Amino acid sequence: MIPTIFFFFFIFALLSVSHASLVVDFCVADYTAPNGPTGYSCKSPKDVTVDDFVYHGLNTSGKTTIFNSSAAFGFDTQFPGLNGLGITTGRLDFGVGGVIPLHTHPRASELIVVIKGTILAGFVSTDNVAYIKTLHKYDVMVFPQGLLHFQINVGDSNALAFVSLGSANPGIQTLDSALFQSNISTSIITATTLLDADTVEKLKDVFGGSGLNYMLLSMKV
Repeated sequence: MIPTIFFFFFIFALLSVSHASLVVDFCVADYTAPNGPTGYSCKSPKDVTVDDFVYHGLNTSGKTTIFNSSAAFGFDTQFPGLNGLGITTGRLDFGVGGVIPLHTHPRASELIVVIKGTILAGFVSTDNVAYIKTLHKYDVMVFPQGLLHFQINVGDSNALAFVSLGSANPGIQTLDSALFQSNISTSIITATTLLDADTVEKLKDVFGGSGLNYMLLSMKV
């Protein structure tokens, strides 16, 4: 069962590679050169070693958040062999009741495979339709590029999942962080979300956000 699941898991990643249009075997990231819109420059082949294609960053979980979960990724910024290949891998750990809150990857679709536990996962389409499913061990689900999605541990023990994304640097924006960890003002958030100011301020305290005192003025024509 395990080999079959991981076969399809990595087929997804390999399909993304087919879009890279590489004219060389690989383009290992040269971290001494600037990172541009299309990725890093290529390290000279004579300086490439097998270690450029191996990543140990998923051996342990990432830093646990206030949502009782953690995420660890191997982007091209940490994993030089990914540069130009259009793939990323990651690890998600959940405590009991742990949540990966609503977030989006603007540059990639995501595929998740559950390794341990029971995870409620879903995404919301641009038609505002929610697609939600309870996933069990070795279940796989895909989240289309750019759509808000989430994962929640609904089991009675810790949960573990691995993900693959179709970009070497897919980007990530969490809805809560964008609103309450940024410097966007309380008045703008209340106007655009209909939340009351007290609730916004409390959430800013939790997430460590600030807020410039922009005043929303009525415009007279």
